[in-house]
Amino acid sequence: MAKYLILIYGDEQQWAARTPEQVVRLTEGHRAFRAAAGTAVLDGNELAEASTSTTLRSDPAGALTTTDGPFLETKEALGGYYLIEAADLDRAIALCALLPEVSEGHSGVEIRPVGTHG
Repeated sequence: MAKYLILIYGDEQQWAARTPEQVVRLTEGHRAFRAAAGTAVLDGNELAEASTSTTLRSDPAGALTTTDGPFLETKEALGGYYLIEAADLDRAIALCALLPEVSEGHSGVEIRPVGTHG
């Protein structure tokens, strides 16, 4: 079984403006995803707003610098993730198609294989 990191992106302003009914539909959609995936879901969480992040970089001299917020300014922010196991990419795609963010105009889901080194 391969591992895949599922990255959920979207417009934080639109996420924050959801109605209570939309939040219920979102929650139900994630419950349906977890039920369909079963033990294939190894981990997953919603993330705090991108503005709460800290980015670390080193300058050419090797000194560590920190910056509040995400490194890149984009309209879409990383809002959550799942780590899943699936037989192949086709199975990962089939599971991720159940996520509600796939069908929202401002959101998207990225599926990335977890690399193995060694």
